[in-house]
Amino acid sequence: MSLWGGRFVGGSSNMFRRVNDSLPFDQVLASQDIRGSIAWSRAICQAGVITDAEQQQLQDALQALLKQAEQGSLDFAASGEEDIHSFVEAALIEQLGDLGRKLHTGRSRNDQVATDFRLWCKEHVTLLRTDLKQVIEALVNAAERHSTAILPGYTHLQRAQPVRFPHWCLAYVEMLKRDASRLADLSQRMDQSPLGCGALAGTTYAIDRQAIADELGFASPCLNSLDAVSDRDYVLELLFAASTSMMHLSRMAEDLIFFNSGEAGFIRLGDSVTSGSSLMPQKKNPDALELMRGKCGRVFGSLQALLVTMKGLPLAYNKDMQEDKEGAFDAVNQWHICLCIGAEVLDSLTLDEQRCAQAAREGYANATELADYLVGKGIPFRTAHDISGQVVLHALEQQCAIEDLPLSALQAICPDIGEDVYPVLQLEYLVDKRNILGGTGKAPVAAALKHAKRYLQEFV
Repeated sequence: MSLWGGRFVGGSSNMFRRVNDSLPFDQVLASQDIRGSIAWSRAICQAGVITDAEQQQLQDALQALLKQAEQGSLDFAASGEEDIHSFVEAALIEQLGDLGRKLHTGRSRNDQVATDFRLWCKEHVTLLRTDLKQVIEALVNAAERHSTAILPGYTHLQRAQPVRFPHWCLAYVEMLKRDASRLADLSQRMDQSPLGCGALAGTTYAIDRQAIADELGFASPCLNSLDAVSDRDYVLELLFAASTSMMHLSRMAEDLIFFNSGEAGFIRLGDSVTSGSSLMPQKKNPDALELMRGKCGRVFGSLQALLVTMKGLPLAYNKDMQEDKEGAFDAVNQWHICLCIGAEVLDSLTLDEQRCAQAAREGYANATELADYLVGKGIPFRTAHDISGQVVLHALEQQCAIEDLPLSALQAICPDIGEDVYPVLQLEYLVDKRNILGGTGKAPVAAALKHAKRYLQEFV
């Protein structure tokens, strides 16, 4: 059923329908469209457009449709309708005749789709925040399973300074907390109802837009009809939040892929999130992590596509904006999947604490500690830095660790070095001396872990 056919003599071509019809993808908005229609039926009843009895008939029919939508039993493929709005209206007309034709009084598909999409985004923000919480919980649990483990920290993918494994976990907790806060901020900004704004200029009927907003769970109505029907900032913000969070997940995946490699050997992943090789029987590939990393591109692409679509559009609605949905639906779905599998990966991993500690001792990670030790002896840091570098060169020549050099060799480079240097060069000392807020020492890490657990308890 076309919602706009009266002006036209001829029908649409098959090719036009292929490019124009959106029901194949906007059918996911069925429940939102029906809920909006129920609210609209009450609004036009209160405005005197339909009677109480007519409104009840419409509401009963719409609630029956809503039940079918929630059960997944609506037959979209056989309908031949243009979009989800015409699908719902056609179903009403088939059941109620001319009464079904009254529902659209004072309403446009422009404010209708904007309302549907905002409702969909609001619901998925709630779902995604729950997903983020689950990954944070998995990181906290992993940190607690290996609470004392130490592994190398890296800069430029080269061993830098040792850190506690919980400190690594909590770094990603901080990232995901920011992702969750972005969604919370977004949920406030998009919490306005466009319904009642019509095509672009509002409606002549005495519609109580605040009542509609209240019924649909919005904080308030949109304040400008032109903006309401043409705004997709909330979609862009959702896609930006998705892109940023997927980037965080990709970085975590990259770390874990490296940690899982034969070259590092820090972690082992569970069978449930890995796969084998079709040729090499010994292989156990981190495919879940690689897919998390790989799916970033399509999510980033959805954000870029919508930005390009929106950048040149005049007020108010333009059909270009139909391109807002497929990318958003896909991006949100991919983000949801990656968050779920990310939690599974973290729950499945085990740490080889001995191998991690061995690697943390290698690479002369205690060279900075030696420089700080010399600063404590009254030597300027830059001079101490040079002396420490000379010690590293000598240790490389001797093919041994700094702490394995005899005191005579150390004093030949700097006479200020004494026996008291050796405790300073031990792994646990390197880590636990960094006792400042945000550091990797035992006390700040324990405090940060406690804070993360409190965050989860208070998560709303």
